[in-house]
Amino acid sequence: MSQITTHILDTTRGKPAQGVTIALYQQNGADWRELGLGTTNADGRIADLLPKDKILPAGTYKMYFETQAYFDRLGVVTFYPFVEIVFQITGSGEHYHVPLLLNPFGYSTYRGS
Repeated sequence: MSQITTHILDTTRGKPAQGVTIALYQQNGADWRELGLGTTNADGRIADLLPKDKILPAGTYKMYFETQAYFDRLGVVTFYPFVEIVFQITGSGEHYHVPLLLNPFGYSTYRGS
């Protein structure tokens, strides 16, 4: 499993959000550098955004969730065409799980385990 993992739960449907593209970025000054890209599986998860042996240095990172295409496939109008979650890594090499609880008109996140 990579150092950073995620999953998405569609709270309106009470089901995992399958087929959502997610990109992981590292902040570099005013710019962002893409580190990984993946699509959620049938369980709404991505466990391999990074190679298993890749340890990220301390810094600011973000996950970009392309939610518009997911809701379009369901035929559901959404207020959020994408969601960005920006977070800090302290450089200790620990695991970071960044889940997204999503519905067409709201979302929340937390640091998971």
